[in-house]
Amino acid sequence: MLILTSVLTTGALTLTACGSRDDGNGDKGGDKTTVVIGVDSPTSGDLSALGLGIKNSADLAAKTANKEEYVKGIEFKIEAKDDQAQPNVGQQNAAEFIGMDDVVGVVGPLNSSVSQSMQKPFNDAGLTQVSPANTGTELTQGDGWKTGDSKRQFKTFFRTATTDEVQGAFAANYLYNTAKIKDVYLIDDQKTYGAGLAASFKENFTKLGGKIVGSDHVNPEDRDFNAVVTQVKKTGAKAVYYGGEYPAAGPLSQQLKDAGNKIPLMGGDGIYSADFIKLNKKAEGDLSTSVGKPVEQLDSAKKFIADYKAAGYKDAYEAYGGSTYDATWAIIEAVKIAVEGNDGKLPEDARAKVLEAMSKVKFSGVTGEVSFDEFGDTTNTMMTAYQVEKGAWAPKFSEAVKPQS
Repeated sequence: MLILTSVLTTGALTLTACGSRDDGNGDKGGDKTTVVIGVDSPTSGDLSALGLGIKNSADLAAKTANKEEYVKGIEFKIEAKDDQAQPNVGQQNAAEFIGMDDVVGVVGPLNSSVSQSMQKPFNDAGLTQVSPANTGTELTQGDGWKTGDSKRQFKTFFRTATTDEVQGAFAANYLYNTAKIKDVYLIDDQKTYGAGLAASFKENFTKLGGKIVGSDHVNPEDRDFNAVVTQVKKTGAKAVYYGGEYPAAGPLSQQLKDAGNKIPLMGGDGIYSADFIKLNKKAEGDLSTSVGKPVEQLDSAKKFIADYKAAGYKDAYEAYGGSTYDATWAIIEAVKIAVEGNDGKLPEDARAKVLEAMSKVKFSGVTGEVSFDEFGDTTNTMMTAYQVEKGAWAPKFSEAVKPQS
């Protein structure tokens, strides 16, 4: 794990409303104002593989902006906090970020349930939040999106990952029309992300003519799934769709096969991790969906991949590396707009000006064109289906999906 060091020199500092002034000792460009971007993700615990990829990718974006002097007079610094994938910890982290005067925006979190605990505090403080991974549709559009009555919930919340409305529809279409599977057993972990994704999949799968032959809920902390495995076998299901994350999905999939259920488990981006395969000796043939196209297939991602490798991070960028870089860069871009609109200096009301600038942010990022719609959702609705082949996730099909609401 890369240890971040302060970019501030040892000289006297004069604090501004958001940012700190460097005395410029040894700085060829003169005085620079340090601007902090917070990063919230689970860097310990079961989901740390994804969380560390988020932390490192945000760090790389800040370092790249500094190296290129992308915003004249500004030096970016990352302040990373571990939310342990727990909403109460995320809420505490949000309060700490809000209390740090030089934080102008926050990247994260990974989990939609954690985001729910952070959105209102950030909104009340006028602090921009950009998640690279939250897919729960209600986070931006409210529960009314299910009936076509979408309303923006928080003016400060944006994301570079598309919604479960899109992901559920894509997964259902792939399983029904491409994999030709019509009978599915539905399981979710009862968390915001898992339950929402499972509900979206169910709605779209049944609309296509598919049949949900049984459904169940599991505790995401459990690792013994024999009871639900027995139920799946009784129904004759041809696949299991799991709404949840890889720490439980891996063991669930293996126990299905161990019990004689020679059927694939499919999940969303929460299981699209190398750790799913590490936890599951019988993962071959399992399926997942994830937001965007594989960065390895994008010309726009070549520099990111090369720079990440050159930076020497010990952890992989994982599923959200590209979208995290873009989320961080969106805040950097907003800072640039705010600075250029204030005679080349960071405004005293930097948080307000950065938030105002977010609606104008548009750039070519790692994952493609980056911009946000009226809800704060990404305009990039590209999805990819993956299958485990020879011990690795292999991309099978990518498509931009139009939301139905």
